[in-house]
Amino acid sequence: MNDQKPFSPQDIRPAAGYAGDITPQKAWEWVHQDKALLIDVRTSAELAWVGYVPGGVHIAWKEWPGMVGNEQFDHRLEEVAPDLTRPLLFLCRSGQRSVFAAQRATALGYTAAYNILDGFEGVLDAHGHRNTVSGWRSLDLPWQQG
Repeated sequence: MNDQKPFSPQDIRPAAGYAGDITPQKAWEWVHQDKALLIDVRTSAELAWVGYVPGGVHIAWKEWPGMVGNEQFDHRLEEVAPDLTRPLLFLCRSGQRSVFAAQRATALGYTAAYNILDGFEGVLDAHGHRNTVSGWRSLDLPWQQG
């Protein structure tokens, strides 16, 4: 990876406690260009039943059943991302757990931890459904199921 930052400031929305929020489109661009590592923090069940981003690394923030915090999160993050300066892009279902993961990564010393806005499935639409208004899947970015 080169020393250039993978982004320009207009790509990032400021956020408290981590490097910022980025759109799914920008996240895919960075991942596709090998300028960042995508870390999916959803549960194993979500990845198996709903789908996942090819090439992403799975480190659950909480795990099913019970949505219990992953005690191995810090250790796994350090294993897969030993370079504290490499941009990390955190993805969850709707962009909530990924904020906590980005904040935790920042607390651990990572200097470029980002949240992917609206997550994999996006926000609820007027009928209470996901995958229609926003998020990775509704934007038709690369993903697989099964």
